[in-house]
Amino acid sequence: MSQVLRGDRPAGGPAPQDGPPAAPELGARELVMSYPRGAPVIEQLTVDITPDAFTVILGPNACGKSTLLRALSRVLAPAGGQVLLDGRDVFSYSPKALARRVGFLAQSSLAPDGITVRELVARGRYPHQGLLRPWSVEDEKQVRTAMERTHVAALAKRPVTTLSGGQRQRVWIAMALAQQTDVLLLDEPTTYLDLAHQVDVLDLCRELNQELGTTIVAVLHDLNQACRYADELIVMRDGAILASGAPAEVVTPDLVEQAYGLPVSVFTDPITGTPLVLPQAPGRS
Repeated sequence: MSQVLRGDRPAGGPAPQDGPPAAPELGARELVMSYPRGAPVIEQLTVDITPDAFTVILGPNACGKSTLLRALSRVLAPAGGQVLLDGRDVFSYSPKALARRVGFLAQSSLAPDGITVRELVARGRYPHQGLLRPWSVEDEKQVRTAMERTHVAALAKRPVTTLSGGQRQRVWIAMALAQQTDVLLLDEPTTYLDLAHQVDVLDLCRELNQELGTTIVAVLHDLNQACRYADELIVMRDGAILASGAPAEVVTPDLVEQAYGLPVSVFTDPITGTPLVLPQAPGRS
């Protein structure tokens, strides 16, 4: 995967003294991931996430997509290899230090009973709190800004459990936004949402990426949505990466059939100019 670094500095080189800060470098080296008493789900995988980009991880069920995302977020510890953030093993960071750099939203996040939207979003400020640092004006500002950016400010006093699926997903993203991380990892953020809410959440992710420079990595199942929104794709099968790069470079009939075992035709979307994948009709080659 290509490395595009803010400030055009060499990978691993010193940060420039002037100009904007370098985007975080997140990746894995010879990663091995396995579950107790099971064969490795991922074995000897190496990948670099392109800084400042919106990256989507694709692949069939049980190919290791979510496992890779959990490894990148340090939710799961590798059986071998390393996950690196700015050249350091993620396990060398304290939990709060890592949480100030990398945010992670699980596929099915559960809010405590009775918690309001504002209270949940405020929990995103936890990594910035300490014994000598009480709740501050800056904390209040970041919570308010996060709710405004995700269009949930009007819901601030509502219990999270009373919201629709799309509204809840926006609230969780608002919490991550209040966390002020450089990287946001999203595990299937559109699951269980109707089409309108899927587009709504992906539009929001694109907005956060373009306006704030947040590096976003999401696991998705919909190839066409991935092609429409992503700058970069990582296509997996059986715990390995088949291809990575820009959608127009990666998505071909051969690649999709190799990944999913499904013959397809690939066209150009007349609206966006991105790849449009359609399954072939039965009996046609």
